[in-house]
Amino acid sequence: MRRSPFLYFAILACTGFLSLRLPAQEAPKFSAEVKKFISVEAPAIAITHVRVIDGTGAAPLDDQTLVIRGGKIEAMGDASKVSVPAGATVLDRAGYTVIPGLVGMHDHLFYPSGMTTNPVIYNEMGFSAPRLYLACGVTSLRTTGSIEPYTDLELKKRIDRGEIPGPKIHVTGPYLEGAGAFTPQMHVLTGPDDARKTVDYWAGEGVTSFKAYMNITRAELAAAVKEAHQHGLKLTGHLCSIGFREAASLGIDDLEHGLLVDTEFVPGKTADVCPSSKATDESLAELDLSSAPAQEMIRDLVAHHVAVTSTLPVFETFVPNRPPLEQRVLDAMAMEARVDYLAIRARVAARTEPDWAALFKKEMEFEHDFAKAGGLLLAGNDPTGYGGDLAGFADQREVELLVEAGFTPVEAIRIASSNGAQFLGESDSIGTLAPGKAADLVLIHGDPAKNIADIEKVETVFKDGVGYDSARLIESVRGSMGLH
Repeated sequence: MRRSPFLYFAILACTGFLSLRLPAQEAPKFSAEVKKFISVEAPAIAITHVRVIDGTGAAPLDDQTLVIRGGKIEAMGDASKVSVPAGATVLDRAGYTVIPGLVGMHDHLFYPSGMTTNPVIYNEMGFSAPRLYLACGVTSLRTTGSIEPYTDLELKKRIDRGEIPGPKIHVTGPYLEGAGAFTPQMHVLTGPDDARKTVDYWAGEGVTSFKAYMNITRAELAAAVKEAHQHGLKLTGHLCSIGFREAASLGIDDLEHGLLVDTEFVPGKTADVCPSSKATDESLAELDLSSAPAQEMIRDLVAHHVAVTSTLPVFETFVPNRPPLEQRVLDAMAMEARVDYLAIRARVAARTEPDWAALFKKEMEFEHDFAKAGGLLLAGNDPTGYGGDLAGFADQREVELLVEAGFTPVEAIRIASSNGAQFLGESDSIGTLAPGKAADLVLIHGDPAKNIADIEKVETVFKDGVGYDSARLIESVRGSMGLH
């Protein structure tokens, strides 16, 4: 099986009981369903005596107070100096840490529940995915490729209207794929003109980015990039038929997954043709990251201002006996999905070729080198592979793996928050904590600056100043992932 079938996307085709509408002037701010998960909502909120990691990469600040009003951070500073407004709801959280809401940059809203079918079919997780993302601290995400773009767009609207719980969603258009797609859920481009028309149409429908896929040709990619840029939108890619440096020269804005999908080092690679996974694995196993070709590729990406999205959690599932088997992950899965995942995980544990432990380490080294060279490294989870890489939980795991890759905890949090906001052009409102910015933040019981695993100890997730109970959201999807 080619490694690359890491797809995609499910945003939340939600329940029929939300379809009834009151007249606009009478509509509640939040539906009854959303209100079940709101634990903190008040005109003014003060989180006192809390540790702050602001997302800029700066050192944590202890004993701070944050004041939230009107959905924004009104004040933030030393607890002895920041005044708590009269009548404010006060959360005394000594021993807790506040970080910015995570900005997931490869966060599909679907699950690979059809991996054992022929052909492979991916199912939208419109109920469970948005709840898990929000519960785990993802307050904004980019879908990064869609199987059901109309579903994604409608779910975004419902979340924005307060009808269903979920993060702020940036919808990516349908995959821009060439001949050879492994799932019939993807439209196969017929040439550059089709690529242009596809981008133009979906830009008009409201998507805000595009994603090129494995078998796209250089001519199709060039046409798609040009059309996206004319609409003021960005285009990323999970590529195989085209190498990273070729894509950079064609104007691509972002590259998904990192080194482990780059085929430019495969000896004798044919233009516009995706080589086998075996050939790609062998070429990367032999590649010396300190060599001139590897470092030139990194410098070329940085020079062309091409970002790279790290998706370490999906690669980790191919390493024998990784990731740690978490009960919370198994509890969230439907029984059939859990059985399939555990069966394939057992087969992976017994496999010796390719050496995924070594490839995984090399991917980490590449991402660290790229960031240290000045490249913009983004963070996502890509909940695909053979399963077990779940929405939300895997975003937290991504931050932990960035630390394993050599970044400090505060650097990893910056990559997973501020860098994503920068790429989306939303740094003025999200990604870091500062007065005047949206109150999108995560309240954690612990200190992830000292123990990055504490990032999993989420109590409350604030989105636009409204606090959602993480545990309630997680419990609400028990047994759902892989089902709906």
